Amino acid sequence: MSAPEHVRHEWEESARRLEAASGDARLYRALLEQVEVVTGELRKRVGQTYTLADLAHAYLDAERWAAATLAEEEAPRWPQNLATVVGAAFHRYSRGALDYQP
Repeated sequence: MSAPEHVRHEWEESARRLEAASGDARLYRALLEQVEVVTGELRKRVGQTYTLADLAHAYLDAERWAAATLAEEEAPRWPQNLATVVGAAFHRYSRGALDYQP
């Protein structure tokens, strides 16, 4: 499995964990808000035109910058779910990659 394929699998798992949290409305809303914040920062970091390899590269230190971004935005914090939030944001954003294939 290549690096982009490996991280895509992680992103898909994160998206599944995010959806699994939908039974807890408060938690789910907070996680969705965090995903939006991280997606916005991701958009700034990789731009509007990108490949899956570009995303995989941005993912290398994503938890570090995502935590900092969430703190700056004062988004509701659920630190135990940071990996899920980051992975779900990358999963969503990956669909806009030039080389995205479902």
